[in-house]
Amino acid sequence: MAEIQEREQKLIQYLNEAYGKEQELVTALQAHIAMTSRDAYKKRLKEHLKETRAQAKGLERRIKKLGGQAERIDLPGPDAVADAAGKAQATAQKAVAAAKGPLHALRGTGETERMLKNAKTEYADEAEEIANYNAIETLAEAVGDRDTAKLAREFRRQEERMARFLERTIETLTKAVAREEIPAAQRNGGPSRGRASKPKAASKPKAASKPKAASKPKRAAKPKSAARKTSGGRSSAKR
Repeated sequence: MAEIQEREQKLIQYLNEAYGKEQELVTALQAHIAMTSRDAYKKRLKEHLKETRAQAKGLERRIKKLGGQAERIDLPGPDAVADAAGKAQATAQKAVAAAKGPLHALRGTGETERMLKNAKTEYADEAEEIANYNAIETLAEAVGDRDTAKLAREFRRQEERMARFLERTIETLTKAVAREEIPAAQRNGGPSRGRASKPKAASKPKAASKPKAASKPKRAAKPKSAARKTSGGRSSAKR
């Protein structure tokens, strides 16, 4: 068997990193599907679960084609995942039922809130997958492996479509949490309950206007000088 060169070794390394993430997400998606009650959201998760399984198989085939070995990780089966998800949901419901008084309004215990948290986790996973495939595509192009670059590009686009769906889902679920857990009077910019409105500051009295300065008395006009004096002090006279 020919020795694997550095080019293939690095590609296999990156492909195995993505392969491990896809295996992990198969299990995570199964659990999230079991916890999701919204039809459109559940349908999209099921579709992406199929995509994720297909991606894992595609990565495995590409690794073998390059002469490597796909690194499998031990994961629980679908039944174990569904059972664990069901137990987690039941535990949360019991915690809510056991609460008393104002503790019934504890945030983060409702079904919609749990779906929102799942969606945020899925969105973070999509970002990691996009980064993985972006790196694989860039490396493959740098070393002239067009087949690996094409595979990574296709998978990256699938993850980007899922990320866009999750962005919209996060907004929808967050608004739903606000409607379910926050009184209407406190939404849409309304005043919070129990907060007294701040008294308006008393207007400052206007400063008294300064008295105008008294106008200065006009100077008396100087008397006109007497008839011009001639040299020697005598007034000129007509002869």
